[in-house]
Amino acid sequence: MQDLPKIISVDDHVVEPAHVWQNWLPEKHRERGPRVIRERFGRFSLEKGAKYNNPIDPNGAWGDAWLYEDKLIYVHKRHVAIPLEATPDGDKTKFDRSKMTMTAMTYEDMRPGCYDRDARIKEFEENWVDGSLPFPTFPRFCGQTFYEGSDKELGLACVKAYNDWMVEEWCAPSGGMNIPLCIMPLWDVELAAEEIRRNAARGVRAVCFSELPSHLGLPSIHTGYWDPMFQACEETQTVVCMHVGSSSTDPTGSPDAPGAARAMISFNNSMTSLGEYLFSVMPRFPQLRIAYSEGQVGWIPYALERADYVWEHHDGWMGGKSILSEKPSTHYYGRVFGCFTSDYHGMKNLDALGVDQICFETDYPHTDTSWPDTVASVQEMLQGVPEDLAYKVVRGNAIQMLGLDRV
Repeated sequence: MQDLPKIISVDDHVVEPAHVWQNWLPEKHRERGPRVIRERFGRFSLEKGAKYNNPIDPNGAWGDAWLYEDKLIYVHKRHVAIPLEATPDGDKTKFDRSKMTMTAMTYEDMRPGCYDRDARIKEFEENWVDGSLPFPTFPRFCGQTFYEGSDKELGLACVKAYNDWMVEEWCAPSGGMNIPLCIMPLWDVELAAEEIRRNAARGVRAVCFSELPSHLGLPSIHTGYWDPMFQACEETQTVVCMHVGSSSTDPTGSPDAPGAARAMISFNNSMTSLGEYLFSVMPRFPQLRIAYSEGQVGWIPYALERADYVWEHHDGWMGGKSILSEKPSTHYYGRVFGCFTSDYHGMKNLDALGVDQICFETDYPHTDTSWPDTVASVQEMLQGVPEDLAYKVVRGNAIQMLGLDRV
């Protein structure tokens, strides 16, 4: 184990404890703010817009669910949080992923590391990890839950409460294990910029955003609407983190395609987003940095090659050179972070990817996670990679991306 540097994971997921908003919201908002109930639920289905159909069934399984504005929004599920039954008698060596199913669960059914700060610290220490950037669960990958709510005053209070909890309770007492990742009010770009600056003033260097905001019914990144947010991120050195699924849309060719087929091509939204940023936002904000979380990285070298080819060969009718005076790939190196859980092909092409901007993720406690065998998994992927590059991938690049004060 000592041959591998301690790992900093740039993509994990926190299952918010039931008390978050009831403790951190102003008292006047608590009645309609997020709160947990326990019910029996029947068979779930994943609907359009990355939402679940969560039918209550008196004969179903017990589950803890979040209410918001008096609506049932989200039920905890075994494929999102590792159930205790997946590690019988607590034995992690017997981890059985087949137990991670789309069925209801309570907090008591989960491994405590999913939602309990101190249990997570222990879980990660045993997994050779000493830094973790956690994406939200109930708010969804970039705060869509509060954007879709009807009461925007309440929504803004919920965003701020989440960020206060993230910084002050989840991260500050963790000894550096938990690294703050905040959300923004998506419905108001000026408020978003204000919240980014508020959090940056207390050391936050990462914010969640949608890979393709137009899929959420928001203005595209080409309209200029988001420029105050990008400017705030540029000025504060805040990385814009875009998780797969943050557009609430699965890339798919056929509406009835198998779920596994959709999961296989989930990186397509990351690739689409990268193309849009290279030809639009990155040239206008030369210090802005972005990250594609759980997008994997093996596709990136060809995407850059194709971007440059289009810029060179199709200018006569697409006008790429009127937007960019230099090749699009120029704006990739040193500024775009590719983040992966498992990508053997990518590790064989680190030079083409850019050795300073590829970061590793454990994705705990989702089904993509390498936990509890992360060390063995990483060592196998990095076979033949020189020690200095291995350090960059599992640790050094994350330090640079997040502005961490460590080595």
